[in-house]
Amino acid sequence: MDALVNKRIKQVLKGDKDAFAEIVDLYKHKLFQVCFRMLGNRHEAEDIAQEAFVRAFINIHTFDQKRKFSTWLYRIATNLCIDRIRKKKPDYYLDAEVAGTEGLNMYSQIATAEELPEEELMKLELQDRIQYEIRRLPDKYRSAIVLKYMEELSLQEISEILELPLGTVKTRIHRGREALRKQLSKQSNFL
Repeated sequence: MDALVNKRIKQVLKGDKDAFAEIVDLYKHKLFQVCFRMLGNRHEAEDIAQEAFVRAFINIHTFDQKRKFSTWLYRIATNLCIDRIRKKKPDYYLDAEVAGTEGLNMYSQIATAEELPEEELMKLELQDRIQYEIRRLPDKYRSAIVLKYMEELSLQEISEILELPLGTVKTRIHRGREALRKQLSKQSNFL
């Protein structure tokens, strides 16, 4: 293929423009693929591939025929792609106002780690409801549940505070959770 391309290049240098059309036919699909992989946009890849062929045609007299034409052509195309990527401006700016809104900008479109007000309200309501149901538990379960889940104490610490064996503490926490689950499920489907 290199011999055929070099023959066509010699014809182009003598003024035969049709010979360059054959070169284009040989490389157009491969060159498009290179450009598309770099740019990720079909239309831009087509434009850059076409521009690369135009530049190759204009500068064909600078091509060293001892080297591979495809390497030279791909270098032209990749340089054009890199230039396009560098010059490409973003489609939007974060401080630009969003069309159809008053005062909203793109910063408002960025995800936040904060909960939505509705979610926060539901969470607070659920917490209030759980607190209410905990207060309704029998004292022996309530104290174990509060120390374990509200104060985040270890089972050993709870055992010492309540002056109960560790096994009894585990049982009260388990039974307290079950009682709490039943109370909450009676009222609504929170859990």
